[in-house]
Amino acid sequence: MSRPRRRGAGARAPAGRLKVTEIFHSIQGESSFAGRPCVFVRLTGCPMRCVWCDTEYAFHGGEWKTLAEILDAVAACGCPLVEVTGGEPLLQPDALPLLAALADAGYEVLLETGGGLDITPVDRRVRRILDVKCPGSGEAEHNRWDNLSDLRPTDELKFVIADRTDYEWAKRVLEERGLAGVCPIHFSPVFGRLELAELAAWILADRLPVRLADQLHKRIWGPDARGV
Repeated sequence: MSRPRRRGAGARAPAGRLKVTEIFHSIQGESSFAGRPCVFVRLTGCPMRCVWCDTEYAFHGGEWKTLAEILDAVAACGCPLVEVTGGEPLLQPDALPLLAALADAGYEVLLETGGGLDITPVDRRVRRILDVKCPGSGEAEHNRWDNLSDLRPTDELKFVIADRTDYEWAKRVLEERGLAGVCPIHFSPVFGRLELAELAAWILADRLPVRLADQLHKRIWGPDARGV
């Protein structure tokens, strides 16, 4: 099984700290939670380099923060829904205690992960949103397929579709791995490359058991806005 290239985290983390790109209060733009106010904790670093990535600024930089500092920043937003994202949040080992601490504090916790790292150690109270990389991303060979066997009904799968080739590939993955009904499955077009209407037509024609997804935050604030 292929493993993703280890890139993006930088220097070894000080004990009990995570490198954070940004923490902000916004509207959840993706998944079944789209439209809900949400606090985002974006961690720095990613081992993948998807060609359509819209958060390259999270590959490097960031500031080291303690768990307490992160929890205080989240609490200041006054919102019960929190998503830990990246980059690739699971690249930093202390992301696991962060997720558990957020759940302990009573938040509804989401994890957005690129799918190349093991999701099994994640606290079971966390809703894991797993991105399955299609060929158009340039990173399909680094999917960790073992993750699919650990999916629960509270988890979600996301396929970002660039073109018809990606769509047909994703459709085969659903069929060959028996994913229908396991958890919510989202097909989302690459913003600005594939039109929603075109992807919707393919899904309807094939009667796929998936949800058409969009990036609502980009519709609201535009594709280049940060911290939203």
